[in-house]
Amino acid sequence: MAKVLVVGGGGREHAIVHALSKSSKVNELYAAPGNAGIAKLAMCVNIKDTEVDKIVEFAKATEIDLVVVGPEASLALGIIDKLKEAGIKAFGPTKAAAQIESSKEFAKNIMVKYNIPTAAYQSFSNYPDAVEYVKNGSLPTVIKYDGLAAGKGVVIATTYDEAIYALKDMLLDDHFGHGKVVIEDYLEGPEFSFMCFVNGENVYPLQLAQDHKRAYDNDMGPNTGGMGAYSPLPFITEEDYEYALNQIMIPTAKAMVAEGNPFTGVLYGGLMKTKNGIKVIEFNARFGDPETEVVLPRLSSDIFDAFNAVIDGKTPVLEWEKCYTIGIVLASLGYPGDYKKGFVIENADSDDIYHMGTKVDDNGNLLTNGGRVLFAVAKGDTLEDANKKALALVDEIKCDNLFHRTDIGAKAYRK
Repeated sequence: MAKVLVVGGGGREHAIVHALSKSSKVNELYAAPGNAGIAKLAMCVNIKDTEVDKIVEFAKATEIDLVVVGPEASLALGIIDKLKEAGIKAFGPTKAAAQIESSKEFAKNIMVKYNIPTAAYQSFSNYPDAVEYVKNGSLPTVIKYDGLAAGKGVVIATTYDEAIYALKDMLLDDHFGHGKVVIEDYLEGPEFSFMCFVNGENVYPLQLAQDHKRAYDNDMGPNTGGMGAYSPLPFITEEDYEYALNQIMIPTAKAMVAEGNPFTGVLYGGLMKTKNGIKVIEFNARFGDPETEVVLPRLSSDIFDAFNAVIDGKTPVLEWEKCYTIGIVLASLGYPGDYKKGFVIENADSDDIYHMGTKVDDNGNLLTNGGRVLFAVAKGDTLEDANKKALALVDEIKCDNLFHRTDIGAKAYRK
């Protein structure tokens, strides 16, 4: 029997913990720091996911058999390297391999060098040069902060003024920290998320999902960290799937090996189906959030075995339930801008509700504690059926300060 530690405290980690809790081979589950929902399934440890040395110390002292790392911030700090140095088995990429997410420029250079389809781009650290490039380019244009920005460092500028504001925000005001920007050509088409387990050149695809980034129905409002997701995707053909796997995901894994940064863990391809074929929008070095919360509930095989197989260089068994899943985010009013915390939540006890930003007060009340607060997931024989069930689950939750989208997956079933 195994002791497993999951690093992180959001909805993604709740989904990972939930999947691990189903394994007959796991008898002790821990999470650092975890959250109020995770606490029902695992022992939560009061260590932040960025306190790498404390996490390593805890894993050693508790004799943890496997550590699964959720957040990109932990990976970028080299948590996997330090766990390995301490002799602890860990699932995730090294700090060097995690650059595929922690540096947009690193990822773009890989794609160009190895002919992996993506939008044309230029990188800038100098504000006047970036402004000049935008002035001479076309609109819309895509401006990305080069480092980690919790899913919020991307601006699709439709006007010159929007572009200048974004460049000022990222290069002069250092909103996300001091760094560079990548300015890309704008691509059009539906986006989708292709997560794969990877060990070196070996790539094992998970089920596809689509995130919904805009805050409000009909894809209106500001970009967020994600307001809902669904899986699988009717608009992706078998030909699309084979292209994405064989021309993007596998070549990228091989490129990382060739560059001396072999990748082990979850390689996430944020892809777009354009009129000129499928292209890469971004790569992440870990499970997507909220895509994980709709993909892992469909996994019917043992995820603990799968994690270990990937780490050991063996082929994981991945079996999937034939159903549709839809998940809806309940977010704090004002998100992704300023919002208040501390509102009481009632009727959020279902196993199909993942916690993203919650806490319990001294009186045992469940409170809002983040921008994205809860994630309600439902299965159905069709997408429409899954959406109805997810909305019914949302309606049961009582809180005065939450909002949600009602149209997750709707474009796929509304013809």
